[in-house]
Amino acid sequence: MTNTNSKMVKAVIFTDFDGTVTWQDSNDYLTDHYGFGKEARAKIFEGVLDGSKSFRDGFTAMIDSIQTPLEECKKILETKIQLDPGFKDTFEWAQQNNVPIVVVSSGMRPIIKDLLSRLLGADSIDKIDIESNEVEVDEQNQWKVIYKDETPFGHDKSITIDDYKKKFESGLKQGETRPTYFYCGDGISDLSAAKECDLLFAKRGKDLVTFCKRQNVPFHEFDTYADILASMKDVLDGKKTVTELMEN
Repeated sequence: MTNTNSKMVKAVIFTDFDGTVTWQDSNDYLTDHYGFGKEARAKIFEGVLDGSKSFRDGFTAMIDSIQTPLEECKKILETKIQLDPGFKDTFEWAQQNNVPIVVVSSGMRPIIKDLLSRLLGADSIDKIDIESNEVEVDEQNQWKVIYKDETPFGHDKSITIDDYKKKFESGLKQGETRPTYFYCGDGISDLSAAKECDLLFAKRGKDLVTFCKRQNVPFHEFDTYADILASMKDVLDGKKTVTELMEN
C-alpha cells in the first residue's frame, strides 16, 4: 500500500493505465481483434461521450464480445502492448522522491498486474497501488468483469481519488501543506476523474481532450510520460504554476 503519511509526501500521481501508462489500450485491442470490432467500439465511445450510454454498459458489451479465454488474452497482450516511453523514468523518479503512484483504472486487475510485471518488472507491483475492476472466471473458462462499485462508471475514479486524498490529508497539522495531486489519462474511462486533481494531464488527440474541451475542464496536453514528468518537476520545483500549465 502506498505511503499515506502526508508529511513525507509532496505529490501524488494518480494515473489511468490503458493508453496512458501503456502505449496501447489492452481492452480496445482485445475488442477490436477478438470481440465485435473497432467500428462497434467507436459507437459505444461516442455514446459515452455524449451521455447517451454509461461507461459500465459500454465496457460490459465490449468485454462480453470477447470469447477468447483470459489466460490466452494475457499472452496475446504481452506481445502487443508496449510501455509508454516515458513511464519508466517517471516511475524511477517517483521512487527516488517518495511520490506515490496510484493506478486508477477501469480495466481489470489480472491484466494490469501481468502487463506491469512484464513491462516494468515484477518488483514494481509492490511499489504501485492498483485500484481497478476484478475478473471472475467460471468453470467453463468464461470470464466477466466484476466492477469495483455500483455506479454507471463501474469504477467511479473520483470516489477512489477522493478516498486517497482523505488518507493523505488526514494527518495534516495546522500550517502543513497537502500534497499536489496530478491525474494522467486519455479516454472515456477518465471522465469521472477529470476534475479531481490539481493538474490534469490529457493525452493529445484522445477522447479525454475532446471531453475537456466540451465541458470547459482545464487540462495540460501531453504526448508521452516524458512530458508529464517534465511538467511535474516544473511545478514541484516552483518553475511553473499549475495555472500556467493549464489549457482551455
